[in-house]
Parts: sequence; C-alpha cells; structure tokens
Amino acid sequence: MYPVHPLPGDHALLARCLSLIDAFNGKQVVVIGDVIADEFIYGRLSRISREAPVLILKYDTTVITPGGAGNAANNAADLGAHVRLVGLVGREPVDRRLVAALRPGVDTSWLVRPPGHRTTVKTRILAGSMHAARQQVVRIDREAPTKLNAASHRRFEQIVSKAVDGCDAVLLSDYGHGLVTANLASMIRRLLHRSTRRRETPILVDSRYDLLRYRGLTACTPNQSEAEQLLGVRIEDDLRALERAGRAILKRTRTKATLLTRGSRGMALFQPGVRTEHIRIYGSDEVTDVTGAGDTVIATMTVALAAGASFYEAARLANCAGGLVVMKRGTATVSANELRRAVERDLASR
Repeated sequence: MYPVHPLPGDHALLARCLSLIDAFNGKQVVVIGDVIADEFIYGRLSRISREAPVLILKYDTTVITPGGAGNAANNAADLGAHVRLVGLVGREPVDRRLVAALRPGVDTSWLVRPPGHRTTVKTRILAGSMHAARQQVVRIDREAPTKLNAASHRRFEQIVSKAVDGCDAVLLSDYGHGLVTANLASMIRRLLHRSTRRRETPILVDSRYDLLRYRGLTACTPNQSEAEQLLGVRIEDDLRALERAGRAILKRTRTKATLLTRGSRGMALFQPGVRTEHIRIYGSDEVTDVTGAGDTVIATMTVALAAGASFYEAARLANCAGGLVVMKRGTATVSANELRRAVERDLASR
C-alpha cells in the first residue's frame, strides 16, 4: 500500500514532494484527542523584587492558543486539510477563547462539552524588555484528567464513529488524559477496515506515555526522550542504541512505520524489512521554541499519507515542517506555502 523506498535522486523527490503538497488541499483528516489550552502571559521586565530574589514583570497581554490535539488540528488545517476535531472542551472563558483560536479549516462541531469538564491549561509566563526577545520564566500546568461516565463515554465513541466515516486519515493525539486509549484505536481500526475505500486509511498515533499499548496502526512518531522512557534505555548519540530502540518500538507496536524524532539530531525512519533512513535536521539547530513541534510533525505526516505519500516522503515533509515550526515562538503552525519553500530549499540545492 505505502511505497517504502524514496524515489531515485533528489530532483525527482523534490517534484514528488511538491506535487504531494498540492494534493494536501481538501484532504479529510480526523484529529481525535486531548485538547489543551496553551496560555502565554507576556510581561516586560520591571525590576527585582525587594521581597524575594525574583523578577517583577509589568503585565502586557495574555494569549490563548490550542495545544495538544487542537494544535495538531490547526497544523493539518494550515497545510490545506479539512479537519474534524473530536475531543472534549469545557464551558469556561478559556474554552471559548481556545475554540475561537482554531483555524477556519477545523470543524469544531464534533467537540463534546460534558457538564463540569475542565480543560487542561498550560500557562507559560514570558518576560523581556522592549528590545529583546521574550523568554519563558516559568510554566504552570493545571492538569484536568478526563473522567467520563459510562453514558458519556458511549456518546463519545458514537461521535468518533461518525467522524471517521469517509475520512482520508486519522490522527490520535494522546497526552495521557485518559480520553484516547488503545481500545478506542482498535475500534477505529475495525470501523475503517470495513470501509469500501480501495486504499487503506492511515491511522497515526502520538502518545506521550502509553505508545506501546497501541497495536497495528499505520505509524507513530515518538521523540527520542519518549523512546528512552518507554524502553528504559539511553540513546543520546549512540546509533546502535537508536537502531535497537527504533526496531523495538516498531516490533512491539506492529506499526508499518515508526518515525523517531531526535531534535537537533534530525529523525530516523524505521520500517519492517527496510534499512533505517536517517534524516538530518532541516534548517538551523539554533532552536527558538519547541512548544508543540511534535504536533506539527505528526500532523504533516498524517496529511502527507492522506495525500498518497510514501513513508519516506511523508517523513521528509514532516522534517521540513518541524524545522520551520521550532524557529517560531509559542504554539505555532506551518502553512503549505511555507512548507513548499522549505522543501525547495532542502532539496533543490543538492
């Protein structure tokens, strides 16, 4: 179903990747998962407190952006996909601001608002002067694990079942709140298996803590730190340890591909029976902000597979998108035009 080898030559790969980006437009992608509110409080450095050795900031503004599954949905929409976002949100002012910050290409009618639900809010306080970049001083997480009663859980599964009907790809965003589970993934897999579509619908998962519980999906995108924690190993710059870890995740999850992201070290793509592809980082290793970069990577890979990309092509596109988004501040996205220019820079110069 998915070609496993890159096309011969970077010029052929460039033409292919550019055509894939064009094909992103209008793809139907379902994003299911933990919707998080990323709150950024900006202040200007005023003075040092006399009460304690801490900074006093003069408040400027507060910005709420969608995080978690919301950020993945925004990224997919900015690449040109039509996105159905399935998740839980509350009824507080922060929730209204979060939903308002979702892109026009994100269909929010699939969001569920259970009574009493509290959305997880991650507050980052950033400080700086008028002539300097704002730097993060502290982060405060107000975690709100998902607690659904049996009736609400059945309703959520019914909504998921309707949302995935006729879609081109599914992205599962599991931040450990208990909403996305291996059982839910299996249900989606069974539903899509019954589909009369000629081409298998890709299902990708990004799971912060429970990746090894998922089985038989299309692809997963752990970062190196998550892989080390899952397997109880140290990888760092050891390519042999990296190979063992990537192959172990591939085998235990039974995915068709595992894309292991390594920050400034780039990415490594593992597929059964195929040599590992090591992809160098796109752009500079002088990173501005890694907030939400994993969401950008899996969103790009999902939309690319929906458009018919091979795993290698999808990984190359995701690598460029990830390299772009870490140069932006806050929870950011990459547009199709930005990705097109990045791909041209990455491949045309070789």
